[in-house]
Amino acid sequence: LKCGPISPPRCAGRRLWTLLAAMLPAAALIAAARRSPTCAGAASLPRLAASSRAALATASGGAAPQLHLETPLVHSLPLSNHLGADVFLKLDCLQPPGSFKIRGIGNTVRTAVERGAKHIVSSSGGNAGLAAAYAARSLNVPCTVVLPSTTSLEVHERLRSFGAEVVVHGDVWDVADCRARELGEEKNGGYVHPFDQATTWRGHATIVEELAKQLPSTPDAIVTCVGGGGLLMGILDGIDLVGWSGKTRVVFGETEGAASLAGSLKAGELITLPGVASVAKSLGALTVSRSVFERCRALGPELVRPFVMSDAAAVRACMRLANEHRLLVEPACGAALAAVTERSKELEGCKTVVVEVCGGAITSLDLMAMWARDLGIQDS
Repeated sequence: LKCGPISPPRCAGRRLWTLLAAMLPAAALIAAARRSPTCAGAASLPRLAASSRAALATASGGAAPQLHLETPLVHSLPLSNHLGADVFLKLDCLQPPGSFKIRGIGNTVRTAVERGAKHIVSSSGGNAGLAAAYAARSLNVPCTVVLPSTTSLEVHERLRSFGAEVVVHGDVWDVADCRARELGEEKNGGYVHPFDQATTWRGHATIVEELAKQLPSTPDAIVTCVGGGGLLMGILDGIDLVGWSGKTRVVFGETEGAASLAGSLKAGELITLPGVASVAKSLGALTVSRSVFERCRALGPELVRPFVMSDAAAVRACMRLANEHRLLVEPACGAALAAVTERSKELEGCKTVVVEVCGGAITSLDLMAMWARDLGIQDS
């Protein structure tokens, strides 16, 4: 890749920028290059990936391409020492589109195509939309993503770089989503919800199926984050599939300004937040999936526990991961990591903990430095 020069942003200390730049892995650099208007190779990256997938398909006798990777599971010595337990990191931040979403969304897209869909339609401008566009491109079907008018132009460009058509409709996600459903019917297409489809949950369950092969024994806890609830639902399904039910606790992280599931469990009913006041925008579902709410309520606090933290704690956790493991992730992912870095009481008594490092597609060095500045986090 031949990228333009990168200079430290004015909004943050040079030391933080230097630290993150030195520690950013190749996978994150590629993701950043896809987003960067100064990178000459950005537009060609999806084409390169497509040609590689075609070669793999030819080598396997023309089989459909594998959409997600089996990601590494890494033992974290620094976090283990910090928590006083063995901490493992499941690195879904290394997935091709940048997050775990390709597991579930990819499965939903593949299922729709296998059932005859000639077009994929999504309404997510976040990780789910990127995953839908990536999966559709990989399977050689067109994709349309409907976005509200409030979505940034940067998101438009990211989606287009993955081959998606972008349609702007309405001022809020709910209106855009209604139009996406209509387009799905008009185009004989497959509608892809960001988090609330059984095929998506089944795809996310592959995380736990991989863990069952990678770990020497059953973990005491799996830590994840919650936006709409699709990832959590998939992990709970996966625990059932591999026989860990009743043995493995799930701790889900939410930031204080986006704690819709924790609030619902506390209220004993599904609630809708008046708004999302958090830098963790990927956690920004005003109402979580009713299915995941009912599932958590049925399992009870012994098996599913919330951990709610400040934005600052989530961003500090992201910075610690960059410092100790050279990985850049977004604050939504930091909401899971923070259960370890903040030594959550929900992990007391656990000897083996797995953290789902869900992704960093919606982040950058500039944003991390800006969040640290705005939240008063000092360079370290």
